[in-house]
Amino acid sequence: MTTLRTESLDAGAVAAAGPRVGVLALQGDFREHAHVLTRLGARASLVRRPDELEAIDGLIIPGGESSVMDKLSRTFGLQAPLKSAIAAGMPVYGTCAGLIMLADTLLDAIAGQQSLGGLDVVVRRNAFGSQNQSFETDLDIPVLGDPPVHAVFIRGPVVESVGPKATVLATLSDGRVVAVEQGNLLGTSFHPEITGEYRFHEYFIRKVAAA
Repeated sequence: MTTLRTESLDAGAVAAAGPRVGVLALQGDFREHAHVLTRLGARASLVRRPDELEAIDGLIIPGGESSVMDKLSRTFGLQAPLKSAIAAGMPVYGTCAGLIMLADTLLDAIAGQQSLGGLDVVVRRNAFGSQNQSFETDLDIPVLGDPPVHAVFIRGPVVESVGPKATVLATLSDGRVVAVEQGNLLGTSFHPEITGEYRFHEYFIRKVAAA
C-alpha cells in the first residue's frame, strides 16, 4: 500500500502574508520550492490531498520523476481535481517533471503514463540524457530582464513543438525550447529552485496575485 509522509513547513510559511501558493508534494524536490516561496513572502503549503487544493491560489509542480508523480496523483485522487483546477484558471508552474505533467502531449511517455495537460506543447522526457549528463548554462529571458538566468538542467525535458496557444520564453543556443507560458500556466525544463535564481518564482507569484 502506498503512503505519503506528513510534513509541515516552518513557521515562516504560516506567518507569511502573501498569496497562497501550494507545492505538489507527492515526490521530487518540493521542499526546495516551498522554501523559495516562503523567502519571497508567499504563504507556502504542501499539497498531497484534494481538499488541500481548495486552500491555495496557485500551485507549483516540482522536478522529480514524472511517471511516479502521475501514478501517485491517480492513486491519491488528485488527478481529476488538478485537471479541474488547471481548466478553471488556477496559476500553475511546472519545473522539469512539472513541465512534463503540464504538457498536452508526451512523445516518449512510459507505458500508461498520463499528463495533466493544459500547456499547448509537445514535450520529450529526459531529452538531455542521464543524470551524469546534467549541465548548466545562462539563458536570455526577456520577460525577466537582465542579467541572464543561470539554469541547471538535470535529466530535463525539452519542448519539441509549441502550439498556437503557448508562448516561448526561453531557448538554448541551438534553438531548443526550455521555457514556455500560456495564460496562467508556466513551465521550465530547468530547476531555478536549486540555484538561488528566484526570478521565475517571483514572476509566478505575481501571476498568482493577479489572478
